[in-house]
Amino acid sequence: MLNKLTMLTCVALGFSATVIAETITIATVNNGDMITMKELSSDFEKKNPDIDLQWVTLEENILRQRVTTDVATKGGQYDVMTIGTYEVPIWGKQGWLTELDDLGEEYDEEDLLPAIRSGLSVNDKLYAAPFYGESSMVMYRKDLIEKAGLEMPTKPSWEFIRKAAKAMTDSDAGVYGICLRGKAGWGENIALITAMSNSFGARWFDENWKPQFNTPQWKDTLQYYVDIMTESGPAGASSNGFNENLALFQTGKCGMWIDATVAGAFVTNKKDSEVADKVGFAMAPDMGLGKRGNWLWAWTLAVPSSSEKSAAAMKFISWATSKEYLALVAKEKGWANVPPGTRTSLYANPEYLNAAPFAEITLASIESVDPKNPTVQPVPYVGVQFVAIPEFQGIGTAVGQQFAAALTGQMTVEQALASSQRLVERAMRKARYPK
Repeated sequence: MLNKLTMLTCVALGFSATVIAETITIATVNNGDMITMKELSSDFEKKNPDIDLQWVTLEENILRQRVTTDVATKGGQYDVMTIGTYEVPIWGKQGWLTELDDLGEEYDEEDLLPAIRSGLSVNDKLYAAPFYGESSMVMYRKDLIEKAGLEMPTKPSWEFIRKAAKAMTDSDAGVYGICLRGKAGWGENIALITAMSNSFGARWFDENWKPQFNTPQWKDTLQYYVDIMTESGPAGASSNGFNENLALFQTGKCGMWIDATVAGAFVTNKKDSEVADKVGFAMAPDMGLGKRGNWLWAWTLAVPSSSEKSAAAMKFISWATSKEYLALVAKEKGWANVPPGTRTSLYANPEYLNAAPFAEITLASIESVDPKNPTVQPVPYVGVQFVAIPEFQGIGTAVGQQFAAALTGQMTVEQALASSQRLVERAMRKARYPK
């Protein structure tokens, strides 16, 4: 009788546990690393049988729209959100995110790369955990630069890059000396050109939030960009973003490509890249002013303050951004496919370094950036290739359209900058800056 009663109790308890299991809803982007996370999440569910995972996987632009609407209205539709370095400081200050103060004793927050961690903190409190991080770097064809009689420095100047681009251009062979983003958008051409502008001594705003496009530094930046692309870039560059330039580089059409460090794994993948064994890496260029032309970005996981399941959500985030998760990906997918740019320990791992020839430049690039002091002159904002204010998505894309028009010759550089100055001044007045 006792045994039967015990069995019935166990069955009841088991049934009870199933009924009270918490379901957390995870909104994420449909890129390769996030799809891998979803695929490997059975590991988390085995370790946490009291938590069920529900996935909402979306294209990047749709994801941004939905999570922004949900977090701003406190809709509570999602418990874990995939957001970028741009959103975290803004949403953290507005009280839209829950501080990640319970990631567990084993998490090792101190192992997070300082630059990445800084960009995800408000008042030194972590409001999002990085899933992968990136900066930008020069990817170049070692064979073509050797053929041109040049040697790529580890830390090139913009002057050298222009010289090398001219020398590597071979129109008859369909090879362009350089490929750069030209597609208009705050996360497209503006990401590249804003990062460039930091190294030229330019800034979006002065310390009183006055737009600065009417300065010599911005003139030098945009003129350089237009000139090098006109001399040595591909036709139709105003339609090219990350994916288009990746395709050009992988098919041998670019001598150099300056873009995200995560591309290192793509251009050296022999399955996809025709030039995989010919690629070298260098730091983003500079002008000798103390800032390089590279950016800082991370896709991160955060808990909206509207979630009523923050403890379970933090458990998942802790798992997905841990050292143990990196080891799991390495076991299942190989070290070269581990999400990069988040942890110091990854870059001390000889297995990873051997599998990823771009690892050292990636780390050096990330470490060279300070999102709280991104420019040569002081600024009132956080962000390297963006300004972390709510208005930036709109004004960044509008300015991107002016710069794309300068690239195609529809406007002069001077006209594009004057137009940018006017539209940003108007937007900042409307938003009542300085606040």
